[in-house]
Amino acid sequence: MRTSVITRFAKNARSLSSRRRVAALAATTVLAGGIQFLATDTAWACGDERTGGPVSVAPGTAGAAPDAVLVSTPSSVVADGSWNEVTLKVTDRTGEDAHGMEPFFGLYTPGSGSAAGAGDVRMQLLDYTGTWKDLKPVQGCYRGVDVASTQRSRLDNGQSATFKFRFSLAPTTPQGVTTVDLLASANSAGATTTGGSDFKPVKVTHAQGTATAKPVTPAKPVPAPAKEARKAEPAADKTPAKAAEPAKAPAAAPSATPSAAPATSAPAGTPELAQTGASSTNTFLAVSSAALLALGAGVLIAVRRLRPQR
Repeated sequence: MRTSVITRFAKNARSLSSRRRVAALAATTVLAGGIQFLATDTAWACGDERTGGPVSVAPGTAGAAPDAVLVSTPSSVVADGSWNEVTLKVTDRTGEDAHGMEPFFGLYTPGSGSAAGAGDVRMQLLDYTGTWKDLKPVQGCYRGVDVASTQRSRLDNGQSATFKFRFSLAPTTPQGVTTVDLLASANSAGATTTGGSDFKPVKVTHAQGTATAKPVTPAKPVPAPAKEARKAEPAADKTPAKAAEPAKAPAAAPSATPSAAPATSAPAGTPELAQTGASSTNTFLAVSSAALLALGAGVLIAVRRLRPQR
């Protein structure tokens, strides 16, 4: 009888020990995953498919947003606050009318060095009244700058609409930004997937690098003519004592003031935009990581309670 009880106790002890090991392993995995998730760059969760090049969607794709293409763009821009116009065309090929259609325009800095931020960019849209409307640039979480919203309208199936945007890069744009990619897309109310989008690389030059100012050589002083010098010379006194005095030298002509070098700042009237920092941490990532950490802590507490009380 004792042997049976001891055997059952040993089996239960082994079972409890195995459960504790499994629970401890699960808790460690959850905690490690949560910490790694927190440490991961936010770009991991918010890659933009538009940055890889033009995206095409088959006509009639259920739930797709309308397609957007760049009709005309500049080949190069200068980071001096000047405006650059872009024409964007939106076409509905989804098989149904697009209600609440909204065109979008954005900038993306390729590479891994300096990037243009929302504080370096201004964007406007030519609205239905023919007035340029200011748009709010929004810093993306992966080297991109988009607009928060533009204007909504209805686009019938098979129809197209053209929109004009313009953007400027401020002199505060980092010198390392030599190229930006223009991005075009569209959305509509109720769309469950993205439509076709477009992509166009544009060269960026900086105002201080477009023209190199040559150093100005100061002008040499021009001596007065001999005749004028003689007139300016005081008459010598006939008395012997004063006759020995040397004549006073003519006054030297004032030296020319060197002209100032041309300023390299932005032209007058250029708006100076506030510079912002990098993108903030994604809220979804923070909440998910906190949930994972809480789950891991709960598992650890449960494991400790499973230990036999002595």
